[in-house]
Amino acid sequence: MGLFDWIKNSGEKLRRVEDKIYQQRTDFVEIYQRNLALEKEIAQRTEELHKANQTLLTLEHVWDMMNSSRPLSSVLETIVSSLHGEFRYLYSCIIQKQLDTKGEFFAFKTYLQNEFSMKLDNCIKTPLFETRISIGKDTSLYEAIENKKFKFYPIDENIFKLLFPENYFPEMVEEFKKTTCAKSFMMLPIVSKEFTGFLAVFSPREEPKESEVNFLNLFARQIELAITIANLFETVKKQAVTDPLTELFNRRFYEDALAREAKRALRLNQPFTLISLDLDKLKHINDMHGHAAGDAAIKTVANVITKNSRSVDVPSRVGGEEFTIILPGVDTNGGLIAAERIRASLEAEHVESVGKITASIGVATFIEQTSNLDELTDIADKAMYFAKQNGRNQVKLAETEGEVSWQNVAIDAFVQILDNHKIPFSASMAEDLSQKLQTKQKKASGDSTKDLLYKVVDTISKSYAPQHQEGITKSKVQLASAIAKRFELSKADVDKLKIAMLLYDIGNIMLPNDLLKKTSPLTDEEKETITKHPIYAAQEILKPISHISNIIPIIEHHHESWDGTGYPSKKKGDDIPLISQIILIVDSYFAMISDRPYRKAYSENEAVEEIKKSRGKKYSEELTDEFIHSIEDLKRM
Repeated sequence: MGLFDWIKNSGEKLRRVEDKIYQQRTDFVEIYQRNLALEKEIAQRTEELHKANQTLLTLEHVWDMMNSSRPLSSVLETIVSSLHGEFRYLYSCIIQKQLDTKGEFFAFKTYLQNEFSMKLDNCIKTPLFETRISIGKDTSLYEAIENKKFKFYPIDENIFKLLFPENYFPEMVEEFKKTTCAKSFMMLPIVSKEFTGFLAVFSPREEPKESEVNFLNLFARQIELAITIANLFETVKKQAVTDPLTELFNRRFYEDALAREAKRALRLNQPFTLISLDLDKLKHINDMHGHAAGDAAIKTVANVITKNSRSVDVPSRVGGEEFTIILPGVDTNGGLIAAERIRASLEAEHVESVGKITASIGVATFIEQTSNLDELTDIADKAMYFAKQNGRNQVKLAETEGEVSWQNVAIDAFVQILDNHKIPFSASMAEDLSQKLQTKQKKASGDSTKDLLYKVVDTISKSYAPQHQEGITKSKVQLASAIAKRFELSKADVDKLKIAMLLYDIGNIMLPNDLLKKTSPLTDEEKETITKHPIYAAQEILKPISHISNIIPIIEHHHESWDGTGYPSKKKGDDIPLISQIILIVDSYFAMISDRPYRKAYSENEAVEEIKKSRGKKYSEELTDEFIHSIEDLKRM
């Protein structure tokens, strides 16, 4: 090969090497550029992932707040603070549409104070939380709220005119723009059944991104849900302590409040007054005008009580037509003045289709008249009954001298029964129960006297009926008392009924135990034995106790039927004491809704239907009707 050929070949090889190097260089540049693009995309995706994580954390925080028991205002303030804190918004708040005597307006539902809010306060020359915002119905902002549409505005005089038309000062707006880095305002409607308003967000960015708007819309929906949950929680909480017809407190809340107030009064040596009020002639109103008119009268009483009560008072509906008001820190004279004011205000009211209504009122003062809570409620009730039986429409101050409460009568009876071993308990158990009753009779401590009596009866009942449920005795007494009040029985008769309700079934302890637990049908001989338990109670157990001699006839006849088919004496109609008739229908109802060895318990509705089937037969028509109304009243308590 010649020199020229070698040079030519070498040049070809060099060009091929150069081409290869150039190609590799191009490949390296492409790889480098791809790597740069990939790194940029990774950084972008990392930022998006970080923002998504922030979004999830924020929404998780919202959810935790929604499921807390904190007040709604506190929950909402925590939510909006997390929004502008984590997403670098300058300020966020919730604004709610409201209505008052001057018309419709918007106001701040949340108010977080920071440097931005203070500058905004200065701009509109009034604190945000005091600002009444009048957003015109013809404005784009109002239209967006009504149509639930996101709205975005740049920070300028237009947005201030929309938000604060009555507080707009052009020079202050310019100052605000100079001293803050706010560039835009975003409005996200919040509309639910209980709430209309919007989430307001001040941002340092000129325009929101689509992902940001999507998140804020989702955030607003979470706030709607938080408001719904909080309102539902408040509704349920209110229903638990409120009478649905009158919206006063119910019996459960009243009893707890009374116990708390008694402890406070003893600790501070400060009296409080209890007013016991009973609507006059409710039964007559129901009979003459219907139960809708009766409900209207009850609502009127509640409205009068509410208008004449202080914020610290505890007005409650504790029975069909029975109300109480606890007056903390009020002595006897103040209590009488308050009671008379309520009486006069009620007399001045007019109920449609009924006309004028009145009430009988009893007044008793804790510490001044008694430091025994059971005695306080008893003498207040007794004063109310005295007012009712002596002309109605009057206020009566309670008296304590020489009075013996029905609880003390019942305690004495049970102590004698236990001490004389009339109940087949062990000597130690009988002695223990007797000692507890006597201790309770001497001083008010721990559970109330009534509750102890109920527990004693429950204990005795379980000795012969293991299926007997704790608390049934209390429910029986409450239902029987409610029926008695519908018949406007005297206080003395109601007291006799309460005592009889504790003692009427005690004759069962004299029956053979296997007979009470039998699951198969009773023989005629066994049925005959069962019918003797009222006689056993009256003659064998209660007759030796002289101070309850007036209770014995009531118990003897509590199984007599209206149509004369009952036992033991086949009495019928009005020959049967009304108190005995009340015991029979109450006993029948609770027997039905309790398990028996031979059947499962009926539902409450099934038991009421069975009672209705015996209307005019086992029970009088009037008693059946009043029983049903009493059941309905107690369900609403």
